[in-house]
Formats: sequence, C-alpha cells, structure tokens
Amino acid sequence: MQSKKRNARIAGVLYLLVIILGVFAEKYVRTGLIELDHSEKTISNIIEHELLFRLGFLGDLGMQFTYFLLAIFMYSILKNTCELTAKTMLLSVCIAVAIMCLNMLNQYAPLLLLSTTYEPLEFTNNLVVFYIQMHSHGYHIAQLFFGFWLLPLGFLIMKSKHFPSIIGYGLIIGCFGYLLDFIIYFLSPETNQKLSEFITAPADIAEISLCLFLLVAGIKQNNN
Repeated sequence: MQSKKRNARIAGVLYLLVIILGVFAEKYVRTGLIELDHSEKTISNIIEHELLFRLGFLGDLGMQFTYFLLAIFMYSILKNTCELTAKTMLLSVCIAVAIMCLNMLNQYAPLLLLSTTYEPLEFTNNLVVFYIQMHSHGYHIAQLFFGFWLLPLGFLIMKSKHFPSIIGYGLIIGCFGYLLDFIIYFLSPETNQKLSEFITAPADIAEISLCLFLLVAGIKQNNN
C-alpha cells in the first residue's frame, strides 16, 4: 500500500510537470511567437526570440519524456485493476510520445534553416513556414493517441477503489472530446480554431483533477 501511495505522489508530480511544460511550450512559446497567417512576423519572432523558441523546444521534449514516465507510474498503480487495460493505456502513451518526439524535428528545422544562407531568402522563409505547419499537423496526429489513453485510464480509475469514480468518467468524456477535436481539425481547420478549446475542456478539467488528487491524497488509504 505504501509503495502505491508513493508511486501515486510521484505520478502527481509528473502529471504537474507535464501540464506546466506543455502549457509553457504550447500556450506561452508557440502561441506567442507563431502566427501562421503572418509568416514574416513569425520568422521575425523566431529570429528575435531564438532562445525562447529553443526553450519551448526543450520544454516540449521534457513534457514528452515526463509524460512517458507518468504512464509507467500510472501502470504500476492500476495494473492490478485490469492488466490488459493498463497495458493498452501504457502502449497508447508510448505511441503518442514516439510520434511527438519524431515530430519535434519539424519544430527544430526552422532554426537550422534560418541559420543558413545557402538558399534564397524567400525559399528559406517558405520552408520555415512549411515545417511549422508540419509540426502543428504532426502534433494533432499524436493527439489521436494521447487523447485515446484517457479512455483506458478513465476506465481503470472508475474500477479502482483508490480513486473517485467521477474523475474516471471525466477522463472518458475527455477522451471522446480529444478524438472529436482530432477529426474536426483535419476535416475543417477553421471550425477547429473556434471550437477546440471548448471541445477539449472536459479533458483539461479531468486531468487537472486527477493531478491534484494524486498530489493531495495520493490514493485512498482505506482500500486495498
């Protein structure tokens, strides 16, 4: 029991790091520097704030590594509830992390392109924007799996005696929200820009709730 409680605390810290690093990289760095509708401004922002762009890159990689560790600790806590479902959860995260890590090459490519003078400026700028767009698309492809992992995770949370069932229900709803967001992104990008924050809100709320529960309570002590 004590080892599970310790692992739950560690998982809570890892979850918090995933949230902090993810918000920093996506909401602060990329949202602040990248404007796909204004390619010249985007390129200027990357050049002027190169260190911040690099920090966002490292933040993303740190988030992905922490996300991988989080899944391992959640597996150790929940595997006795249903081992097959726990393995499905872990495998989903492994696939998501692999896609996101490979996709980071698209995010790093603009730095390499902007540091060379071998190609005409216009061609280089077009390539920079292309790789930034590819990174965005690749991130959403990974969303298929980092959204799906909430389904087995939510099921395990519901069935486990160590967590409030309501968090499990929220995670399952969040899973379908992410999958819907994934579909809309590729079918109608303009619609996705308007609705994405609302569609993924249930997942955000459920994941933050689970993170806080892990940090504050660990796991319920009155159950085996």
